[in-house]
Formats: sequence, structure tokens, C-alpha cells
Amino acid sequence: MKRKIYLDFAATTPVDPRVKKAMEPYFSKEFGNTMSLHSFGQEAKTALEESREIVADLMGAKPNEVIFTSSATEANNFALKGIAFANKDRGNHIIISSIEHPCIIESANWLKTQGFEITKIKVNKQGVVDLKELENSIKKETILVSIMHANNEIGTIEPIEKISKIIKTQSQKLKTKIYFHTDAAQTFGKIPVNVKKLEVDLMTVSAHKMYGPKGVGALFIKEGTKIIPLLHGGGHEMGLRSSTVNVPGIVGFAKACQISKKEMENEAKRLKKLKEKLVKGVLNKVKGSHFVGDLKNSLPNVANFWFEGVEGESIVIELDLLGIAVSTGSACSSEKLQASHVLLACGLKPWQAHGSLRVSLGRFTKEKDIDYFLKVLPKVIENLRKISPFKGNFES
Repeated sequence: MKRKIYLDFAATTPVDPRVKKAMEPYFSKEFGNTMSLHSFGQEAKTALEESREIVADLMGAKPNEVIFTSSATEANNFALKGIAFANKDRGNHIIISSIEHPCIIESANWLKTQGFEITKIKVNKQGVVDLKELENSIKKETILVSIMHANNEIGTIEPIEKISKIIKTQSQKLKTKIYFHTDAAQTFGKIPVNVKKLEVDLMTVSAHKMYGPKGVGALFIKEGTKIIPLLHGGGHEMGLRSSTVNVPGIVGFAKACQISKKEMENEAKRLKKLKEKLVKGVLNKVKGSHFVGDLKNSLPNVANFWFEGVEGESIVIELDLLGIAVSTGSACSSEKLQASHVLLACGLKPWQAHGSLRVSLGRFTKEKDIDYFLKVLPKVIENLRKISPFKGNFES
């Protein structure tokens, strides 16, 4: 049987068996609608609120500050559009970084068609936001800044606390309120994430990035934040997100949070060692290979490389034939035959960005998986370079 090794945990994670077990009763035995007054509904309502407390606890928030959504994409849309239209009487300027997830960039692009002004802040070659440019971009009309906590393609962690201080200082100077949102879908459950320490007003999280089910995310909304809902209807989620509540998914999300709280520290250390072995191995074994990002200030499980004289999509296909699943970047953009906007923002040329490969590790990654990857990768690159139209003299 062909070996199957999954090294694309940044795209999605398998549901942890413990999470699956916690969810099972809510598909059949405990199936009530949380808005129903009878016992079936109230039992579901109890499970919902207990789950909200667990998720809130992991992020250091109050339970009433956690609004469940169908995904991180919905939460990000909710954050940007909800803040924009609720505060348009004060201003129309929104700031994001140039390496945000597509759902932030596309939301911002749409808001631009509705009369809002969008500023995209540059990053350095490691993917870190230019703090001086951010400071200079804030003005009286600025109502929202949205900077991701860590990038999904290169793993670089942004200086959120420093950004928060800049926003607060400028807000006081300009005598206006500027909300700060961060997309923490890639960090929540993997490294410590506390909304009070980060000093954010809104934060997006996702279950399927941390061994919970797909189809459930959440948006932290600090008490007192002026925001309007995207979805209108029966008044679910404290009137901010109408839609029948996904109780099984939310229960699973909560269980994933409980597991992460207990195991996060040791798991991060384990993954960091595997990542170090991976990066060292690739750079030593494959001539013309380059690491993208910041080794010291990044997620413990994400590594991005680009290889001279070869296309990333070809590498992904060849490795898949050998039983290894990796990606060229964001799963939401993997079918688009264009260079990654993240890598271009980090200073790579289009031909360099097209040679990228993202390897992301997870809870079920073993050292032998890394060994096998490092064993087969040099030959894959060598074979692809033989048929590549790019010029170059490479040795594996």
C-alpha cells in the first residue's frame, strides 16, 4: 500500500478522535434547536453556552464576547463589513496588511466599491508589517485596522501588541475611536492567544485549523464595540448572527479548545523541533532552495520554501504521487494559477513565487514523516529541473 503522509495542516486539520466523540450525541440524541423552549431545545442551549465559556476561556474573553459563525471567512467578513457600516458616520478609512487572507482582501475590495478607502500596509522580506508606514497611514477618518496574527502561507507572527499601542496612541492624538481586528485562525489553539494581552477589539478564530470540525468559527467582539450584523433573522447569538446554531460543531470546537489548552505548550515544542529538522534538511539537501519567512518569529508548524528552476504546482503533484500532501500556499487560492500575493509582498519575483512550497506540520506528524519527505524531495526537484524551461545548473 502506498504511504500517505499529510503535511498540509495549515490548510485544514483532521478532527481529533476526542472531538468527534464529544460531538456525536448532538447529531441524534441531543438534537434540539437552541431557540426552542422545550427540554430538547434547552439541553442544546446549555451545551451551546457551556461551549461558549470554554472557547472564551482559551482566548481570555468573556463568554458574551464570543459570537459563533460558520467559518473564519464569515467572521472576517462580519468584522470588516460590520464595523465599516456601523461607523461610517465617523469615517470611511480602513487599513489592512498586504499579506492578509483572501477573505480579508476581498472584503476590503468590496468595501472600496461601497465608498470606503482602503490602505494596504507593506511588509518586509520576512513578512512583518511596516510599523512606521502603519503609524503614518492612520488619520482622522480611520475606523478600523485589520492585521492578521500570523500569516497562513509563511507562518510569520505579526507584532500585534506593538500595533495595538500604535493604534491606541494615534486614536488619542486624533481624538477618535479606531477598532483593531486580528485574524487569528492560524494561531488560535497552536500558540497562546489572549485578547487582553493583544489588546484587540475583534478577533477571528476557526475550529478546523485546530482539530475541530469544519463549518464553525467565531468572532471575538469586545464589549462596547459598535458593529452591525451581516445576517438578520431570528436574533441568534445575542442578535449579532441570526441562523440556526450548529450545536455539534460548536461542541466540537469547545472540545478542541480544551485539548489545546492542556497540550499546546508541549505540542508547540515538539513541532518546533520537527520544523527545525525540516528546514535544515531542505536547505542542506536541495541546492537552489530558499526559506521564506522568519524562523525565530513564526508558527512552530509552518515552513515555506521556494526552489529555483521549478514550479511549485509540479512539486505538489509529484509529491502527492509519492504519498505526501503539501501545498503551494493558501488552500483558498491553490486553484488559481497566479503567484502568491503574500510572497510577492515579501519581495519575491513572480518566477520565484511560482516555485514555492508550503509544508505545515501537525498533531499527527511523526519524525519518520519528515525523514521520508527529506528522502524523496531532492530527487523530485532534480527530475523536475531536467524538464524545466528555466535555465540553471543545479545539484540535488
